[in-house]
Amino acid sequence: MTADRVPVRDDLRGLEGYHSPQVEVDVRLNTNESPEPPPAAWRDALAAELSRLDWHRYPDRAATELRAAIGALHGVTPDQVFAANGSNEVLQCLLLAYGGNGRTVATFEPTYQLHSHIARLTGTDVVEGERTADFAIDLGEVRRVLTAASPVVTFLCSPNNPTGMVESEAVVREVIDLAPGLVVVDEAYGQFAPWSALGLVDDERPLVVTRTFSKTWSMAAARLGYLVGPSWLVAELDKVALPYHLDAAKQIAGRLALRFTDEMEDRVKSVVQERERITAALADLPVDVWPSGANFVLFRPRHRRGQDVWDGLLARSVLVRNCSGWPRLTDCLRVTVGTPEEDDAFLTALAEVV
Repeated sequence: MTADRVPVRDDLRGLEGYHSPQVEVDVRLNTNESPEPPPAAWRDALAAELSRLDWHRYPDRAATELRAAIGALHGVTPDQVFAANGSNEVLQCLLLAYGGNGRTVATFEPTYQLHSHIARLTGTDVVEGERTADFAIDLGEVRRVLTAASPVVTFLCSPNNPTGMVESEAVVREVIDLAPGLVVVDEAYGQFAPWSALGLVDDERPLVVTRTFSKTWSMAAARLGYLVGPSWLVAELDKVALPYHLDAAKQIAGRLALRFTDEMEDRVKSVVQERERITAALADLPVDVWPSGANFVLFRPRHRRGQDVWDGLLARSVLVRNCSGWPRLTDCLRVTVGTPEEDDAFLTALAEVV
């Protein structure tokens, strides 16, 4: 057998990588990034600290200062915080620790594709429940899935990607009560929503909330995410995280970002205002639009194929996310909230195309 013919694991043969097409356009609204860069003062502070960094030394393996700063932000102790290279690595560590052969996770579709993708990469079985017609969580369906599959991890995504749906506190509490294992609430867009499950986290409840610095903190390039959960769970994650997995520059960047909470909150307000403006404008076009609690809006053209509309927008140098291939999202497109100028360009182009 030649070296280039060594077979991959049997359970990976049918999988594809996670892709989000990038092309050169004037207006890029397909990856839910912040429309604005971090504050200039943050850049200056980061550059100053990096200039004094001992690059020949390994970083703090425990990310002590960063975890303390995140804990202070959310009113929890540092031992309830785990940080990693983006919220996706946080999820991967969770599933390395709690998933694996003979174990199952539950998702409710349509939802964030990487929940099931990362589960399968870790050799964990996936059972997929269905959301309601308006993409809400159906507690009857939750009860059916959890009873039949007894998953070790149940995923909720609030606001849900790509639909924008925000789960109510009552629903989250009910899922926690029903779940036989961990409940993971993915709040990558949590700052844009009217409430957070972070207030439900304690050492007596098997609940984990994941967050990211990529969106509201304008740090997508840094790849930094974290979870808040029971201290006993965080301690287990140290067993599967690679040594020194979180580099020193990233730890500094995240810690310094938390000094700019007021600026972040102002940006969140601006994005929410723009989101509502986009939603209102879409209501005047021949598209179906779903209410969103995130920094994006999902919509479906009524009279044209989603692919044709996506192509028409691209021809006008506007890039949105084509979600047509996701479960139950035929012809759906998702637009990220951008700057007012970018959003105007999108709305003008969409009006021409539809």
